[in-house]
Amino acid sequence: MTRTNLRCGLNKGYPTTPIPKASRPSQRKGIQSTKNKFVHSVIREVAGFSPYERRVLELLRNSKDKKARKLTKKRLGTMLRSKRKLEELGTVIQESRRAH
Repeated sequence: MTRTNLRCGLNKGYPTTPIPKASRPSQRKGIQSTKNKFVHSVIREVAGFSPYERRVLELLRNSKDKKARKLTKKRLGTMLRSKRKLEELGTVIQESRRAH
């Protein structure tokens, strides 16, 4: 709403031009760039999976989802992190099935 020279009301006050606010780094945090995505993929390719991730992959292949969920929850701390990890490992299994 633009201000008017009125003393009272919804648009009271001296008319000024609003200054657009720059977005803070905290609002940009977590957005994955193409470079970061590439770096993550290279690291995953070189380092492979950790032992608990290999175990979870095996559990998911044998359709023991609940056991896999419990294991990742214990290792990662929160259910949200656990769900994300299971989603990531699920896509890895799907890609490996497509490759064969």
